Amino acid sequence: MSEPSIFSRILAGEIPSEIVAETENVFAIRDIAPQAPLHLLVIPKTEDYRNVVELAAGDPALLTEMVGLANTLAAEHADGDFRLIFNTGAGAGQTVFHVHAHVLAGGLAEGSLGG
Repeated sequence: MSEPSIFSRILAGEIPSEIVAETENVFAIRDIAPQAPLHLLVIPKTEDYRNVVELAAGDPALLTEMVGLANTLAAEHADGDFRLIFNTGAGAGQTVFHVHAHVLAGGLAEGSLGG
């Protein structure tokens, strides 16, 4: 059995982090290396999907829930405009293979894509 991802460990309270929002299936935390004034991660509570392609194929409703929470957070913490980034694969900058979305808003540097 593989080790739980860092996100599962945060959700379990093993690693400290502030959960800024939570639904039955999804939670959000601040990115530890923000690329914009608002940089949150929206993460499903399940580790069943390594990337957004697997998630879209396996549970489109969960993907919809993630996008909905991202929209709510951008409205609450920024002006409502946001960039939503899913890195898929190590070559694209994905370092945690538990699907998650980067929500960036406010003062984005031209060309910044997050990590």
